[in-house]
Amino acid sequence: MGARLKSQMTPVRNLSAAIARVTLCVLLACAAAVTSSPAQDQAPEVNLLHYWTGSFSGGIADLVQAYNDKNPTVRVAASGMEHESFKVGIKGMLHESKAPDIFSYWAGARVQSLVEAGQLAPIDDIWERSGMDSLFTQAVAAACTYQGRKYAIPVTQHYVALFFNTKIFANLGLEPPRTWEEFLVVCGRLKKAGITPLALGTRELWPAQFWFDFLLLRTAGPEYRTLLMEGKASYTDPEVVRAFTLWRGLLDRGYFNQSPATADWADAAGMVRHGEAAMTLMGSWIIGLYTGQLSWEEQSGFDFFPFPAVDPGVPQVGLGPIDVFVATKGKNAQASKNALAFFANTGPQMKMSEGSGAIAPNVQVPREFYSPLKQRIRQAVLESPSWAFAYDLSTPPQVADIGLGTFSAFLRQPGDLQRILLNTQKRVESCYVAPATPETSGEPHPKKR
Repeated sequence: MGARLKSQMTPVRNLSAAIARVTLCVLLACAAAVTSSPAQDQAPEVNLLHYWTGSFSGGIADLVQAYNDKNPTVRVAASGMEHESFKVGIKGMLHESKAPDIFSYWAGARVQSLVEAGQLAPIDDIWERSGMDSLFTQAVAAACTYQGRKYAIPVTQHYVALFFNTKIFANLGLEPPRTWEEFLVVCGRLKKAGITPLALGTRELWPAQFWFDFLLLRTAGPEYRTLLMEGKASYTDPEVVRAFTLWRGLLDRGYFNQSPATADWADAAGMVRHGEAAMTLMGSWIIGLYTGQLSWEEQSGFDFFPFPAVDPGVPQVGLGPIDVFVATKGKNAQASKNALAFFANTGPQMKMSEGSGAIAPNVQVPREFYSPLKQRIRQAVLESPSWAFAYDLSTPPQVADIGLGTFSAFLRQPGDLQRILLNTQKRVESCYVAPATPETSGEPHPKKR
């Protein structure tokens, strides 16, 4: 989900100018949200910036409205910014010390980087006062904990799986596969029937990462993947090569749609909706798109199954992002924390879940609140032996950009895998080495722990 520079030769001043332009757009958006609020003269406001727009927009307006209905004395003024622009814009705003009071972000390495930079306010006080240890699982609470302190409130938890067209499967007598061998048989039967087995849209790069994530997790296992994410393993290792080789096998058989770089994730989802493809590997936010804009019914129209097991004995780790709200330091810090505490409650989390397709991180949301399909997703989340964040949320941002570019290069030239991985490893290594200083006497900084 990371944006990359189009050329390594782009001057630094051009990048700074781009960041400045995006930052200005964000500031104007926030100002517009504040200006347009009908209650601005009666009540102070907490500014909230988020990335839930377009195909991702479900739920956020209802969540904020729920707070404002209950809290007329301090309102939340929310504004949204397109996903990819947000990633650049929020960094510029933080750099300029003009960030909003609250903003959405992705748990994992991205929040970690902001904590390390001292740009977020800890929220241990409201976490303890609101008894949030009883609201969230240990895994979710851990995703909100950095350097031993709480910094985030989880608002959505998504599950990445293979979503499929149930009518296509039924017409061909296909069952959701549980193993890699069964998966290849299903893909072969679909291809033979003239249906593209797998839809993929990589115009924004990030959707491709799920294939690498799962193939590595299902073969090398979560421990090895963690080593790779932390820079303690190499992209030229046999474990990485094997994951790409399995992926290449799908490409060589023609199981993916042609030219995935010309489509985005929603386009790929639409291919499945319209019967042009049978499956797509995507997060559960796709449910909101299917049941909303694309008017498709759960289970009778589309369904899901977990990514198949590849090697017996390897843990079937769950994968997906946890979206969180974080607060910045400033004059509205306490009001921001109060809003965050509200967003953790059962009712508001249900509002967000209804519109977004996400599973609410709050475990006190009753099971019967969810549709039968979401109940099964929730059960899959709870039964996962451990949880992993997607590639771009498990690595430092600069490494994530390199990796997403690697996946894109591989899809364009799968036969050039060895050169691509060698180049990736060299570039990743440079991210874990600090510039020489008098204190280090020119010695490289050790790899991050």
